[in-house]
Amino acid sequence: MSAPIILYVEDNIANRELVKRVLEVEGYEVIEAQDGPTGLELAAQRTPDLILMDINLPEMDGYAVTAELRKLTSLDKTPIVALTANVMRGDREKSLLAGCDGYIRKPINIDELPEQIAHFLAGGRETT
Repeated sequence: MSAPIILYVEDNIANRELVKRVLEVEGYEVIEAQDGPTGLELAAQRTPDLILMDINLPEMDGYAVTAELRKLTSLDKTPIVALTANVMRGDREKSLLAGCDGYIRKPINIDELPEQIAHFLAGGRETT
């Protein structure tokens, strides 16, 4: 069985490298996109098992990227999880309303992240 593929859409290289390191140790394959358009392209090409979505992206924010991803029938079962520093009241709900299945706050807890990813890969969701 091949490793689950996780697409991480994030413009900050340090964040991408940290998440990639943490998840690859757990046996996941992590593909990276530095912006929304690249994320859309990679998602369509690779059909990841899970997508981690930063919200504060250049050009096209994570809400818009999520909305576009939700239009792709090949990804209709793929969980999209907001991984964001947007932690004000209502930000979690806004992410879920945009089409995300879950919400993880930055800074990430590297000890909890693999468990959180496993939860969403197993079909776990959050509700508004």
